Amino acid sequence: MSNDQTIFVTGASGFIAEHIILQALEAGHRVRGSLRDMKKAAAIREALSGHLSQPDAAAERLDFVELDLSSDRGWNEALSGVDALIHTASPFPFAQPKDENAVIGPAVEGALRALRAASANGVKRVVLTSSGFAMIEKELEPGRTHYNENDWSDPANPTSTPYSRSKTLAERAAWDFVAGEAPGIGLTVINPAMVLGPPLDKNLSTSVQVIKRLLDGRDPALPNFGFPVVDVRDVAKAHLRALATPDAIGKRIIVSDDFLWFVDMATAIKAAFPERKIVTRVAPNWLIRILALFDREIRPIAPVLGVKRAVSNEQARNLLGLDFIDARESAVESARFLIENRIA
Repeated sequence: MSNDQTIFVTGASGFIAEHIILQALEAGHRVRGSLRDMKKAAAIREALSGHLSQPDAAAERLDFVELDLSSDRGWNEALSGVDALIHTASPFPFAQPKDENAVIGPAVEGALRALRAASANGVKRVVLTSSGFAMIEKELEPGRTHYNENDWSDPANPTSTPYSRSKTLAERAAWDFVAGEAPGIGLTVINPAMVLGPPLDKNLSTSVQVIKRLLDGRDPALPNFGFPVVDVRDVAKAHLRALATPDAIGKRIIVSDDFLWFVDMATAIKAAFPERKIVTRVAPNWLIRILALFDREIRPIAPVLGVKRAVSNEQARNLLGLDFIDARESAVESARFLIENRIA
């Protein structure tokens, strides 16, 4: 992909999307981003300008359009003149919603709206942001220790959440649409693990709020729970490298550094910031299960306490040439941002 491409990025105010836009502008691309609320545009430009080697790029090569995942209005016009689409927009609630359709509907409908608009405008290259949660909500076969790109989450699995179902169903809908209605689109799907690392502004992602919870000391002990972790800067890099890699077309690609338990993250943050009172005690599973009855934020982890759901990053390393930032460093960088900006 040449450096004079116009890349459309949905959900431009998101944690991952802002880093994608930053790296795309640094590489010389033009970027068009979608927002539900155009009032956010100025703040995003300001945040990006503070990180760009050429701050004027945020004014000169970045523009925004107003779009909603649940509305057809504006999508075809927004994709006009675009060379590639990166679809990142998808709901990611901190607590699981009472009505799962509030998450699943916009995720599936939004993916299809973006792809239909891309197809109608002759956009040949699309990268969609899915999730590792579209792979790990299933039982591994005996003898296997890592999930890989051949695995699909089972929406009926007892560990499945509305969020994981939304990512699974949206990704399947995207693959089905391209296969059945838009075979001319070259689709790649990026499946990030839990995304940590330094935000570009104070609009905190759900994943970084997990680190804030550790810093705030909200819990007297930590759950025996963990997840694969990846740095947001590597996630952004994976999207752009996928666009530039023809062999990535038709592939799902896990991006992850390593699996971390909560105590691993807490220990790394405590070592970096010894003046902070960071809890490193691990609570018994039975206690967390009782607390989950009353705390919607921790309820989704109760079924997988003590379960290590590791993922393979072999394809990302071999196909995209990624060398991942250490997962503990990503957790520390999230904490550093929160501390330096007096958010936690």
